[in-house]
Formats: sequence, C-alpha cells, structure tokens
Amino acid sequence: MAERVVLLTPVPLDSPRGNAVTVARIAGGLRARGLDVSVWEAGAAGLKADVAGKAPALVHAFHAYHTGPVGLALARAAGVPLVITLTGTDVSQDLRDAEHGAAVRDTLAGAAAVVAFHGSIAAEVEAVVPALDGRIRVVPQAVHFPPMDTAAAPAIGGDPCILFPAGIRPVKRPLLPLGPLERVQRERPLLRLWYAGPALDPGEMRRLDEALRPRPWAQHVGPVPHAAMPALLAAADIVLNCSSSEGGMANSVIEALAMGRAVLAADIAGNRSLIEDGVTGLLFDSEERLATQAERLAADPALRRRLGETGRGLVAARLAPAREIDGYLDVYAQVTGRTLP
Repeated sequence: MAERVVLLTPVPLDSPRGNAVTVARIAGGLRARGLDVSVWEAGAAGLKADVAGKAPALVHAFHAYHTGPVGLALARAAGVPLVITLTGTDVSQDLRDAEHGAAVRDTLAGAAAVVAFHGSIAAEVEAVVPALDGRIRVVPQAVHFPPMDTAAAPAIGGDPCILFPAGIRPVKRPLLPLGPLERVQRERPLLRLWYAGPALDPGEMRRLDEALRPRPWAQHVGPVPHAAMPALLAAADIVLNCSSSEGGMANSVIEALAMGRAVLAADIAGNRSLIEDGVTGLLFDSEERLATQAERLAADPALRRRLGETGRGLVAARLAPAREIDGYLDVYAQVTGRTLP
C-alpha cells in the first residue's frame, strides 16, 4: 500500500495564484513517485475526519501562517511529523507581525522540518527563530506547465510588450511601474503594459483602476488560467516583477525564465535568488533605475534574447521538477525515519 501524505494548501488549487501552482506541482510530482497524496484547504470540512480515519505518514503545510497552525494540530493529533514550506509573506510580513508573529513562531517551533526556497530565506528565519536548530531545509522551486491552453490567453501586444503577472495586492506594488514606464512610453508610443492576475486586495485594485484610467497604454486583463500562461509569456518582450518581498523564488519569475523571457525585477533577496543583474535579467532599486533598465530592454532586442536564453539555461540546470521532488522526499525521509514511498 502506498504511503500517504496530506498537503495543506492556503488557496484552492484552481486559483490562479503562485501558492496554488506550487502545491499542485508538488502534489503531482509526489504522486508520480508513488505516494498517496491528499490535498486539502486548511479550513475544509472533513479534513479532521479524513486524517483521523487514515493517519498519514506526515502532514505538509504550505504557508506557515495560513495553514501551519491547522497542520500542527492535525499532526499532533495523528502522532505524525509536520513539514512546513515557507511561502509568500511568511517571512517578510507574518513572522515579524505583532498580531501574526507569535502564531508563526509557535508553529515553526512545532514542525519537524521547515522548508525554504532559498538559503537567504532560511538564514532570515533562523535569525528570528534560532530554536529551529538545524531543522530548516532548502528545496528550490521548480517549474512545470500543464498542457498549454492558448485559447484562454488574452491577446497582448506592444513594442515593447511588458507583462506584469501577479495578483493585485500591495506586496506586488502594481502602481510602482506606471510613473517610470510613462516616461519611457512618451518616447516609445507603442509600449504597452499588461497586468495579468486576480484582484486580491480590493483597495489596491481600486487604486490601480484609477491609475490606469488616464493611461490607455496600460491595461489589466484579469486572472489568467495557469495553462494559458505559456502563451501569455511567449507574447511578452519583458516580464516585470515589482514585489517588495518574495518568499525566495517567485513562480512568475521562474516561469518567465523558463520561457526565455527578459525579466526586469525589483532588487530584493527573493528575486536575486534567480536574477543576476545583466546575466539572467535586469534589476532595479528605484523608480529612476526601473525607467533606465526598461529603456535598455526596449532598445535592445539582442539583450532581451541573451538574458532570456541565459535564464532559460539556469532553470533547466537548477530548477528541474525531479530535483524539487527529490528534495522533498529527502525531507520526508529525515522526519519519518524511513524512505517514502
């Protein structure tokens, strides 16, 4: 009989969000290796009964704040280890938040292992929660696209065509590029900026709508199914990431690199885990620098191609799905004391 693991997701798997993409990809990879994988939303009815009725080998929670406390309670009730994968705002916001921080630290303290996508994130967590005492592991993200659905991809274009693939919320800073790119657009009237992602924060979406109204060269196309992302990325010349923080490796950046796109990204630790300035993409640390780097990419198709191809090579060499699943199976073996499957 196949070993069973329970994965807890903070968002539905059919959601066009990075956490859903991550959980679905890992669940699929574990199943392909022979594990019996159950995926539940943390607050779903029937979750407790499912775990109590058939105890898994372990519980694996994605996002320390949103699923970690439920995962810890389930793991303790079943007498099995808890693994937590840090995602999104776990480290940049929740860990130090006055309201959320205690819950996150307690959950991490109760986990048998904590997984970060990059060493920089692991170091940051260990500095705040030294009691982890060597229980933190690094398993880099991977990239895997479902069968392509070109029909679901919005038509985008421009010269250059710039894509901002992210849910609309403050941490992604969707308003940040409008001023800098407006300066570039005055000199390049065919420039177009496309926002693709769900409205996750009503206030931020309202502010973005207001900012877009006088700028017909920038549009929000709404959420895009993951199967349509390859076609959308293929139509873009430049992929933009303006986040104030990332959980180590943004799915949107990895996917852009995998598609050979030129990435222009905020100079933050999470993005530097993938983007070496001038090698696998370009970085910016101010609005002025954003405008300058965008103009460089707009003016130089050869630069865009070089960056895109180097980025594609990085993903192929370091971020293969098989290596990601190997990493998680190693973590599972460490916390259970046996090889799974």
